[in-house]
Amino acid sequence: MHNVTAHGAEIPVLGFGTYRVSPADTLRMVPHALSLGYRHIDTAQIYGNEAEVGDGIAKSGIARDRIFLTTKIWVDNYRRDALLASAETSLRKLKTDHVDLLLLHWPNPSVPLAEQIGALNEVQAAGKARHIGVSNFNTALMTEAASLSPAPLVTNQVEYHPYLEQSKLIAAARAAGLAITAYYGMADGKVFADPVLREIAGHHGKSIAQVVLRWLVQQDGVIALSKTVNEARAAENLAIFGFTLTPDDMAAISALAQPNGRLVSPPGLAPAWD
Repeated sequence: MHNVTAHGAEIPVLGFGTYRVSPADTLRMVPHALSLGYRHIDTAQIYGNEAEVGDGIAKSGIARDRIFLTTKIWVDNYRRDALLASAETSLRKLKTDHVDLLLLHWPNPSVPLAEQIGALNEVQAAGKARHIGVSNFNTALMTEAASLSPAPLVTNQVEYHPYLEQSKLIAAARAAGLAITAYYGMADGKVFADPVLREIAGHHGKSIAQVVLRWLVQQDGVIALSKTVNEARAAENLAIFGFTLTPDDMAAISALAQPNGRLVSPPGLAPAWD
């Protein structure tokens, strides 16, 4: 597994995501993914499956220190005391004394950003999170959060797929030394009907999913999360390191971006996007 380095964090470039994965499927798929070779597992308080992620890791037999584990603090828990308490709850559910990466899940302007970042730093300083970062922050908020943080932020986890142009955010993250962690890479299934992607996949003898994941991880500083409840597809998604997309392939996929390409923008949570 290849890694992306960001402010000292060595983050496996392909992660196994658990968004919208039921507790039962999480308990089944996490140990299977780890047995295949995944070493990066992503969950969140709001997903409702942290306990099963913890059980799945224990069930896998893979040593905890060989796994890069990410969870996210939910927006209701951003006040200092609530954030510290909720981080402890997450660790109990995950059956570990630390996570490798702890993120703020969405912006929440009702709590001062300095308070949120300060509490996140307290969790890290206590050894309960090796690294910290943010998720779903626009460029301005990401930059502000980084400036407020004594410890470096290592990633901004955001929606990113062929139909969503994110060059401004990616450039700002690179300039600040942050990785970008891409979720919704398959654009909620939209990629599977795309003729451009189908042609590129056919040329390489790969699936469309493999091509999209390869397009993501072939970009400097970009980490991709893959999610499936199908064992065979989990293996397929991992098999993206034996081929390389050409510059023309990369450009053709990037050219699929659309002005209305964003799919995830929940009212009351989403910031003013770039």
